[in-house]
Amino acid sequence: MGFVYAVTGYKAHELGIFDQKHKGISYIKQAFKKRIIALLDDGLEWIVISGQLGVELWVGQVVDELRTEGFMIKLGVLTPFLNQEKTWSESNQELYNEILGYADYVDSISKKEYENPMQLRMKNQFIIEKTNGIIILYDEDNEGSPKFYLEEARKKQDQASYDIVYITPDDIDSIIREEQESNLDYW
Repeated sequence: MGFVYAVTGYKAHELGIFDQKHKGISYIKQAFKKRIIALLDDGLEWIVISGQLGVELWVGQVVDELRTEGFMIKLGVLTPFLNQEKTWSESNQELYNEILGYADYVDSISKKEYENPMQLRMKNQFIIEKTNGIIILYDEDNEGSPKFYLEEARKKQDQASYDIVYITPDDIDSIIREEQESNLDYW
């Protein structure tokens, strides 16, 4: 059996992104696409997300793009609780439902609607326990929601072989520079 990696990162609002047309999304998606393609060569078979707004849903789109390009990769969505999208805007709900529609596996870890933050901690623990590694967009200088996932990943890494693959702001900046340099109008 191939490898299963969780993916997480900042929520859109933590990155100052409030619109799905924001230019930064494409750079974030490119960074994840490069990492995922490299991991596919090493046996990656599944990407697992919890379906949170921001990086996780964008990576859901990346997985769909990769499949369209002929890569063999599966997408699992393990939500922390039922109806997590209930309070989201209509456009965010549409994106979420689109991703659920092409996921290979969808389930909720807690079979109840939101009750308390413990459901989020349980989600982090469960997904880390069921995966071989994590790809995480994170900047140590700018803590945010991914910090809690990362803490669980580091705990598992201390006890067993667990791969933590970082995507940093420097990785995103590098993609932006590459695009600018390849654009003839840049010079």
